[in-house]
Formats: sequence, structure tokens, C-alpha cells
Amino acid sequence: DGFEGTKRAVMIGINYVGQQGELAGCHNDVGNMKRYIQKVHGFTDEHMTVLMDDGQHEEPTYGNIMAAFRQLVENTKEGDAVFVHYSGHGGKLRDDDGDEADGYDETLVPLDYQDAGQIRDDDIFSTLIGPMPRNVTMTCVMDCCHSGTVLDLPYSFVADGSQDEMTETPGFDFGTLIKLFQSFQNGGGGGIPPEAMEGIQKIVKCCIIL
Repeated sequence: DGFEGTKRAVMIGINYVGQQGELAGCHNDVGNMKRYIQKVHGFTDEHMTVLMDDGQHEEPTYGNIMAAFRQLVENTKEGDAVFVHYSGHGGKLRDDDGDEADGYDETLVPLDYQDAGQIRDDDIFSTLIGPMPRNVTMTCVMDCCHSGTVLDLPYSFVADGSQDEMTETPGFDFGTLIKLFQSFQNGGGGGIPPEAMEGIQKIVKCCIIL
């Protein structure tokens, strides 16, 4: 429909093979979602990164997941469409910087979490969300526990039949979002576009599907 950008995706499926808490369907989730976005939305293998602990793909370790996020941001240009899918365990860790109303950071649980730790929502924001170029359409599907605010965004969509559009996250503190942008801006990573700070005062055009 007139789209002229590049469609890019990162697909992550972790069954935690051989570990306590092993899952059974996350590889299938990635396979099904991959076929869907390719057949229906025109995504291609050329612009897709797949991480799975199936012995055939690059493993979804902490380092590899974060590297995939960074590479996605680096490759994405204004006007592109981005799709991120995570299927695996989600968790919560006690907030370490005072930016969570409930006192906990939401997390993704990488394959090597016992050694490398979990991926906090703050790190996802500063690596994937904050530095994303302007005018990029990004859809994230986080199929895990505690996923509601794992991207630290003010709007979400819960796919349980109760919503037909995005709604504001109850109790969301826009001051937290400003703090995250400022933290990213001051902490390296190349800086964010100046208009991003203005944009958070208006409408944040990002979507989380749970």
C-alpha cells in the first residue's frame, strides 16, 4: 500500500532446552510468526534475525539478544517497518534505579540468564526503543510473563478481546519516560534526535501487543 521502506525483524524463541523451567512451544511460536509476517506482510529472510536454542540458529543469549537489538537499530532507516517477537520466559527484578512505581523492573530471560543475568526493561528501552530512528513503525510482540510494561511505554494493547485500540497504561508516569530518554542521551549510544524529547510530551507512536 505505497510502503517504500525496508521491513526488518528480530525473532527470538527460547525453550531453555535441558534447563529447569524448560518450555515446549517457543520455537513453534517463532516459526508460526515468521511464516505469517512473510506471507501476509512481505518480510524476507534477508532482513530477519532469528535467535533460537534449537541447535540450528544463533543462540538467544543475553549478548546475542542485545547485539540483535543494536544491529536492528543500526540498520533501520527512516520510513522502515520493524517487527520484534520474543517468546520465552519473562520475569521481574527489584528496581535498581527508582524508576518503577511497583518497585520492580520487568525482564526478558535469556538462555544464559543464570550466568549473564536477565534483560531489564530499562536496557531494552535504551538499546532498542530510545535510539530507533524517527518515522519508523515498530511492532513488538512479547509472548512472556510480566510483559505488560517491558518496553517502558505509555500505551499498550492486550490481545484478549477486551480492546480494539491501544490504551494508556494505568498509572504510567511520563516523568519516567523523560528520565529514560535523558539517561540514554547522557549515557552514550550516539544520542537521540532532539525532536524525540519533544515527542514524548505528545503522542508516543509505539505499540506493544501482549
